[in-house]
Amino acid sequence: MKINTKRLEDTVTAELIGRLDTPASLEVGNDLLILQNDADKTIVLDCTALEYISSSGLRIFLTLRKAANQKGGKVVVKNINDNIRSVFMMTGFLNLFEII
Repeated sequence: MKINTKRLEDTVTAELIGRLDTPASLEVGNDLLILQNDADKTIVLDCTALEYISSSGLRIFLTLRKAANQKGGKVVVKNINDNIRSVFMMTGFLNLFEII
């Protein structure tokens, strides 16, 4: 799992590459949770190259969403594939996040 982060004025984009499974969540979870520092902005999670997400990865997404709600920002999830869309649909995440 790899994360590329780009910061602009009011937006932080994190490009997620690979599989966000339990081992990867432990490995890169802190990198993603650092985005909580930018929770007053728009955080874009670019999932173009995200192949898989586990419950551990979903938990990280929820933690970021909670931080953004508390600080007046928002989390946008971008370019999810059909498999991840299915997981989001089954877990109710389609209703929790702005998906573009």
